[in-house]
Amino acid sequence: MEFLVDMVTTVPEGTSAEAVADIRTREADRARELAAQGNLLRLWRPPLSPGEWRTWGLFSAPDAERLEQLLASMPLRVWRRDTVTPLTPHPNDPGSAGAR
Repeated sequence: MEFLVDMVTTVPEGTSAEAVADIRTREADRARELAAQGNLLRLWRPPLSPGEWRTWGLFSAPDAERLEQLLASMPLRVWRRDTVTPLTPHPNDPGSAGAR
């Protein structure tokens, strides 16, 4: 099953630049691991307001419970609010074998 996840990160006021850099590095490492495992399919950066941290991610997981485990394993989750939208196939999806 695929899920679109809107991830909005809010860094707590007073967080040091070093702490932010560390967690961003660990987040990138974890994203690469999830991609290699086939769970993280794509990432997009929507239009942002100044200072806003927001990402849209396309994830694959057998169910919502497993997706939650995957999202919880990401370091930025401590500062992030996730909005999950489960996706179902569309009969006219040009990327599917059944599209006409």
